[in-house]
Amino acid sequence: MTDIAPAPSRGRALWRRRSVVIPALVAALVAIPASSQATPSTSGAAAAHTVKPTIVLVHGAFADSSSWDGVVARLEHEGYPVVGVANPLRGLDGDSAYLSSVLDTIPGPVVLVGHSYGGAVITDTAADHANVKALVYVAAFAPDQGESALEITGGHPGSQLPSALVVRTFPGGQDAYIDPASFQKVFAADVPSREARLMAAAQRPVALAALGAPSSAPAWRTIPSWYLVAGADRAIPPAAEKAMAQRAHARTVTVPGASHAVAVSHPRAVADLVEAAARATT
Repeated sequence: MTDIAPAPSRGRALWRRRSVVIPALVAALVAIPASSQATPSTSGAAAAHTVKPTIVLVHGAFADSSSWDGVVARLEHEGYPVVGVANPLRGLDGDSAYLSSVLDTIPGPVVLVGHSYGGAVITDTAADHANVKALVYVAAFAPDQGESALEITGGHPGSQLPSALVVRTFPGGQDAYIDPASFQKVFAADVPSREARLMAAAQRPVALAALGAPSSAPAWRTIPSWYLVAGADRAIPPAAEKAMAQRAHARTVTVPGASHAVAVSHPRAVADLVEAAARATT
């Protein structure tokens, strides 16, 4: 009987093929000319050119960061990184320091957006941050040095906010809320009733001391500004908004019929203005 040597296994045959192919592949890669490889400087420059500014949104009194939801969705769809800051609403100095600490963590250019009292906070904060390239005020306070939110509101007729406030004492001060029965009329007249009731129930109070605190040197004197006037605002009179926008030499749009909660009722208009500011920084 003739002995038949066993055929090499499929595994050993495959390994022999690999032992030939892999060294050849490595040699081929090493032989690629350096001129055909992307250089770090070229790829880095291209990436830097396409980086969009970070949009930092600062809510005001009687609201929280969820009030920006419709705006955030549109900005993120366009590829912008977005940060919604939880404004403490405890006092202008402390709120500005808190926003400053957030800005310290954000590399690259920033477009800083404030609504209502949040406008006073961005006004006091932005000048100390060289990466803030634009300010956007959305139905917001843009105070001059020494002015307070209460002073600006009282300087123009038409605000229904003072008579709608409910004051509650907390350790160390007093908080202001909008009476839920008046919330929609004063703050969110063009928001659907069901949504306005939820906003009223979940509203964030603001310390009265924050509304009465004088502003420091305004950032809008040195940083390009944009302003959205809410045409039917019953919290900050539209006349006051227009006067602040004009004083800041802000590029201004008006949304007719919009309430103070314009970011909720007209998120597209707000996002469009923010994008206009962002495009101007590049």
